[in-house]
Amino acid sequence: MVKTLYVGNLPYSTSEDDLKELFVQYGEVNSAKIITDRETGRSRGFGFVEMATDGVDSAISALDGKEFGGRSLRVNEARERKPRRF
Repeated sequence: MVKTLYVGNLPYSTSEDDLKELFVQYGEVNSAKIITDRETGRSRGFGFVEMATDGVDSAISALDGKEFGGRSLRVNEARERKPRRF
């Protein structure tokens, strides 16, 4: 089974490969995605990592609050996105 983690407060220079490499030591990583601004293409400073369920708890406890690239990471289980109202 797979779970998705939210990773916040990332340095803007972080690549998807950097993000994947950070998490792979805690379990199998299926994907890592950095969220970018639609207009400029620049990182918005957060992303999502999809990984095997058995590594999720250890990744959260090891990386939440850890300094990475001069910033303190926020790592937790991603929540379902609520539909937007227009």
